[in-house]
Amino acid sequence: MSEKYTYAVARIRALEVSLFTGSVIDQLIAMPDMAASLQFLRERGWGHPSESEGADELLAAEESKIWEVVSELRVGLDNFDVLSLPKTFHNLKAAVRSSCTGVSVPGIYYEDASIPGKAMEEIAQGKNWDRLPDSMREAAQEAAETLLHTGDAQLSDMIIDRACLEAILSAGKNAKESIVRDYAEETVAVADIRTAVRGAKTGKTLEFLNRALAACGSLDAGHLARAAAGGFDSVKEYIGQTSYSEGAEALSDSMSAFERWCDNRVIETMKPQKYNPFTIGPVFAWVIARQNEIKTVRIILSGKENGLKEEAIRERVREMYV
Repeated sequence: MSEKYTYAVARIRALEVSLFTGSVIDQLIAMPDMAASLQFLRERGWGHPSESEGADELLAAEESKIWEVVSELRVGLDNFDVLSLPKTFHNLKAAVRSSCTGVSVPGIYYEDASIPGKAMEEIAQGKNWDRLPDSMREAAQEAAETLLHTGDAQLSDMIIDRACLEAILSAGKNAKESIVRDYAEETVAVADIRTAVRGAKTGKTLEFLNRALAACGSLDAGHLARAAAGGFDSVKEYIGQTSYSEGAEALSDSMSAFERWCDNRVIETMKPQKYNPFTIGPVFAWVIARQNEIKTVRIILSGKENGLKEEAIRERVREMYV
């Protein structure tokens, strides 16, 4: 098995050199405007060689490059299925909302998901839920009926979001590679914590929170829901008693610090994989690192577009893998 990954890990080691460091991110933040920022990225090989390429096209090109590399490495694309689930479930949410409200938002779908936008819309419009994977069928039908009968789009979205977390956790449990299991557990736990904190801030009921949180191994979802229903201080106290106590410390600083911690937690979990050269770990971690890099650049470009000051943008940027 170790020989199977020798070439792949060597290739990833070479590619890691091109990952953005914190200092490169600082340089990007310091760019005076969007045009200068895009030029800065192009000079570092981002996007396609086209001056007319906008931010969305440039970022989409970088996402595509990730999967081109993974395909070339021949390490089994099925090992990365867990990473595509959020895009597919996002498409389901958008399609359910469109079919129930009659309003379709241009550009809202991920076309590189396992079920792209047009196909998902056809399923939702015809209520052909049996065409969906098992992990999506029940949630899709419940979300659509909820939206039609109550008009509560947030509740409808929540039903699909929880199904997505459960699908991620299931994919992790069924995975052969420990890195996939670790990623799934961390992703679900952090998502639960994020939902609980937001629920506490907005006064969500215990019933809502119990329905929103997905059970996972490293947290007591029921206890977390009760803590969140008790208010902000209550949920912060509970998080502080878990292995995710740094999240509580971040909450004491600000919500921006907490949101950064949520994303940084997964990156921190991935970093030790650099030193597992005879497994798929370094490849999987590199994919996460590149996605985090793209997300961070997206945050910076959005800040530039909206005229945010450097300090405000820095508060939102994520930790880099290197």
